Amino acid sequence: MLFVFIGYIIVAYIKGVSMRKRKYLSNRDILSEIHKSKTKYCSYLDESHNQFDLILPNIERINIRTVAQAKRNRADRVARNNYEETYMSGNTSVKQAEFLIDWKKVPKTDLIFRIMTFDHVPLQPGRKKTPKTVADHHTQCNFPPFQHWKFDENNELICVGKSHWEGGLQNGNFSKTHGGMTDKLAMMFIKLVERYASRSNWRGYTYNDEMQGAGLLQLSRIGLQFDESKSDNPFAYYTAAVTNSFTRVLNLEKKGQRIRDDILEHNGLNPSYTRQSENQDKMKALADLDKLTPPKVTTIEVKQKK
Repeated sequence: MLFVFIGYIIVAYIKGVSMRKRKYLSNRDILSEIHKSKTKYCSYLDESHNQFDLILPNIERINIRTVAQAKRNRADRVARNNYEETYMSGNTSVKQAEFLIDWKKVPKTDLIFRIMTFDHVPLQPGRKKTPKTVADHHTQCNFPPFQHWKFDENNELICVGKSHWEGGLQNGNFSKTHGGMTDKLAMMFIKLVERYASRSNWRGYTYNDEMQGAGLLQLSRIGLQFDESKSDNPFAYYTAAVTNSFTRVLNLEKKGQRIRDDILEHNGLNPSYTRQSENQDKMKALADLDKLTPPKVTTIEVKQKK
């Protein structure tokens, strides 16, 4: 009996682990696909230069402190990747502590800095009547442009990559149409919209499909505009965009429904059930208000009572 009882406990534990709630989309996976999608719009001296270690607003911010931070980031990323590769290969007994790398031993020449800049983006005067930012003076891009810089053997900074660029860094040209988002990122957008549309406050509408279409259209437009230098939570960024798209469709549908109900009532026809329910609620509220309001007493009635 003891062995049977232990067997039941093991089975229940396995079921509990398998039924444990998991996140259907993680920020880390989304960030990885965003990076791959943006890489398709970029040109690098070497394929290994596409992975950056630190994002900075300008090249003047590269100093001793930022170099040390970039070394820490690179050491953590390499250690995590090595651990995941070993774990996925079948060796599940390894520990993350076995793959730790001393960041002080990371060579300075291996660091890649992403510099957010518009230096390689062509100017477009008159694109906006009242330009307020640097971006308003340049050609509009589908995501914030950047360049990748690294130290060479002479301890000098050199440019090794440009976004929105096709061809060589010296003899290439600006282009923002030769790339595209990955299929996996597109599937993530579809999954996010479908999951959001199934929530209790949205799934009951008959125009739920139109809401999903508007959400996907918005994500396809602003999907790559997420700036990794400002936040590491793209899930919240995309969820806010989908919420605004759903709300916009809802307001448009409600506006059209109000116009249809007004036309039906004006022609003596029955409006929608929603308008009928609203009218019944208004009549009930007016009736309750009449019951609570005390009757007015005239001066003649007061004299008669005296």
